[in-house]
Amino acid sequence: MTESTKPTIADIDLIQRILPHRYPFLLVDRVVDIDCPNSCTGIKNVTFNEPHFQGHFPGQPVMPGVTIVEAMAQTAAVMVGVHMELADKEFNVYFMNIDGVKFRRKVVPGDQLKMHVTVKRGGGKVWKFDGRAEVDGELACQAEFTAMMDLTPKA
Repeated sequence: MTESTKPTIADIDLIQRILPHRYPFLLVDRVVDIDCPNSCTGIKNVTFNEPHFQGHFPGQPVMPGVTIVEAMAQTAAVMVGVHMELADKEFNVYFMNIDGVKFRRKVVPGDQLKMHVTVKRGGGKVWKFDGRAEVDGELACQAEFTAMMDLTPKA
């Protein structure tokens, strides 16, 4: 498949064919504007029934910052999976580094989180990204992160 014939969006079906994550830790609902291997935008519809809101915080639910960073990483992994044609193949992605994380606003139930991910370096096993998560165009989180694609066949 050439870059021009690869999907430019990933619905939940394709996301689940690429990522090993499942509820409650699948944190991206759709990926749009996939420009392999350069950038993409992920969408996470934040809902009150997510399990972390029971304890973070009772009476004042706030999406944990670490799950926002994870949502950006899952968005990046979908784009890499599309680029490397990894749908229906077994692989894992592991954080290697997270730098410059800043949280700028709370993310709460009812928000739609948009994760904008840009590749800084990649093409093989190790990829580096800039990520920005926004709600209604307002910056909620930013981070630079590095991840390794583990393509080793499982025994």
